Amino acid sequence: MTVLGAAITALGMTATLAGCGGPGGSGDVTLKLVAADYGDSAANSSKKYWDELAGAYEDEHPGVKVDVSVYSWNDVDSKVKQMVDRGDAPDLAQIGAYADYAAAGKLYRVSDLLSIPVQADFVPELSRAGEVDRVQYGMPFAASTRLLFYNKKLFAKAGISRPPETWNQLAADAHALRTAGVSTPYALPLGPEEAQAETLQWLLSGGGDYTDSIGDYDLDSVENVATFSWLKDELVGKGLTGPVPPAKLNRADAFAAFARGEVGMLNGHPTLMKTARAKGLDFGMVPMPVNGSGSGSGSGNGDEGADGRDRPSMGVADWMMAFRQPGHREQVGDFLDFVYSKKNVLAFSREYDLLPATTSASADMASSPKDADLAPFLEQLAGAELYPVGKTSWATVSAELKKQIGTAVSEEGSSAGVLGQLQRTAMREDATG
Repeated sequence: MTVLGAAITALGMTATLAGCGGPGGSGDVTLKLVAADYGDSAANSSKKYWDELAGAYEDEHPGVKVDVSVYSWNDVDSKVKQMVDRGDAPDLAQIGAYADYAAAGKLYRVSDLLSIPVQADFVPELSRAGEVDRVQYGMPFAASTRLLFYNKKLFAKAGISRPPETWNQLAADAHALRTAGVSTPYALPLGPEEAQAETLQWLLSGGGDYTDSIGDYDLDSVENVATFSWLKDELVGKGLTGPVPPAKLNRADAFAAFARGEVGMLNGHPTLMKTARAKGLDFGMVPMPVNGSGSGSGSGNGDEGADGRDRPSMGVADWMMAFRQPGHREQVGDFLDFVYSKKNVLAFSREYDLLPATTSASADMASSPKDADLAPFLEQLAGAELYPVGKTSWATVSAELKKQIGTAVSEEGSSAGVLGQLQRTAMREDATG
């Protein structure tokens, strides 16, 4: 054993001893964990994963119990907030946002919890996204990226020989699909479920982002307005989207329509692969097209490719955080070292078709034949842009964006006007956050 290994082991033993003396002097410590459910049925509920993992940890640490509560994504954030507000914060929460709690001084720093090798193992892009004022409070737990999915059968029916690389090619392919009788050439989910993801993917492909180079909100930038004006004029306005207006289309409904073979193209994450394959759909996946100069299409209207710009990639991460109030720092840190072991990270990622949050698990997945389907998504994760989750204002801005962004492409809406209103909201929330 190395000197560092011996030191870490000794620290872990000291931590366990220091945690003894719980209520009633029993010597036991109970860690409360609240987590989100990634499953779609009782058979694959995240409760099963956490119960098995907690049981394995408890077998090795008889003085520590782990009490796990799992809630749907519709409820988990509010459940944690209610617990914190009534002064009964959990030891750990695995939810969608951490910045508000970090800014309020309610969370442990990651460096006060994890061993050095475990903290250093996080994928760098995800680790940086977990920082507030350059201090990491959020631990990335699971990640995903997006690719453009396309229906090969519908493309062949429309005479399209290859997927699009530029916006102009995408629009031309959408026209060809419509002419061939496809009801929804492109599904544009800007409804309230996850409009912020579709929006960011398009902003990045147009050379924009939610923030500028110094991290200030830049929602109504010239690039962003141009992107949504193009969507409105070239796709929505020409009847190339569906099956309902973008403002009313949620991601789950768009995915279901694609799996049924009704959609030509849409942006999707890894879980769509399983859904589509279960329906027997023959599909392909490519990086998101860029706003390049190419005007051609695989449908026969020219063959000019992209203009050499890097393909943009969007990443999404969910977060683990540890609350200070219960006071179990040592036990929480030791448990998290166990949670983030390569074996456990890979088990969770493979169960739910997600990307690992650690470099060691990512390397194993990239080299494993059984994970070959996820390789294109893993490639997108390096250098991916994430939501500005380190801003305490992001939760409010994101909620407002979900309500409004669909009108930016509607017949009665104004792309510049909607983005301008969102920018004013973002600046106000950022100033008071």
